[in-house]
Amino acid sequence: MGTAVEGGRSGPRYVQIADEIVRQIRAGVLKPGDMVPSESELVERYGVSGGTIRKAMVEVRASGLVETRHGKGSIVKDRPPVRHRSSDRFRRSHRQGGKAAYLAESTQSGATAKVSVLYIGPMEAPEDAARRLGVPVGTQVLARRRLYFRNGTPVETATSYLPWDVVKEIPELFAENPGGGGIYARLEDHGHEFAEFVETLQARPASKVEASELALSPGAPVVHLVREARTTAGLVVEVCDTLMAADQFVFEYRIPAVD
Repeated sequence: MGTAVEGGRSGPRYVQIADEIVRQIRAGVLKPGDMVPSESELVERYGVSGGTIRKAMVEVRASGLVETRHGKGSIVKDRPPVRHRSSDRFRRSHRQGGKAAYLAESTQSGATAKVSVLYIGPMEAPEDAARRLGVPVGTQVLARRRLYFRNGTPVETATSYLPWDVVKEIPELFAENPGGGGIYARLEDHGHEFAEFVETLQARPASKVEASELALSPGAPVVHLVREARTTAGLVVEVCDTLMAADQFVFEYRIPAVD
């Protein structure tokens, strides 16, 4: 097992092995709930060292397609993606029908959705949220932090920051369940008609805390999405800071080709 075996034209041997395992998972050769072959089995199959296999499995875990259980090995996750439709999920008709965006998109994908509220109350606006809301850093805002589940698996965390002057007269926004259609429906009930939602996305590895919260392998990819909810009066009435398990979502955007 020399270096010629563990390297190659298409990259290091461990990367090639990781890519093959990931392809097997995506193709359904390794199905959700299946065990990934053990280190000794992979050593024998590929004719490489245990160190090479361990490096390969780091790459496989980073894909977010498997989870490692102590004493059991790596298991293929059952995490089919939700299709995220930017041109659809904030339609007013969903809110009028009593469905918030996450519940609407989960229903469309045939998934069972659950939302766990982690915190609702006053908070000093962090720097990025303050800038987007147009208030000084440290200004009191209402924070609503949630953890979203799909088929029992945590897939997304989200914290909404709302201007205190806007929400102080809307008691439903301080409740765990703000009612049908979610917080956007309650804001529109009180005269804040939405004109657009502006989102910024960044893909990056999860931190240890984030990976633990979303039941991901350390370093698994996540999407950090920040959304501004803008009204017809030109106000940003919510900034939503969201972290999403990257293997759980597909983003689909409709971009006009004309003015």
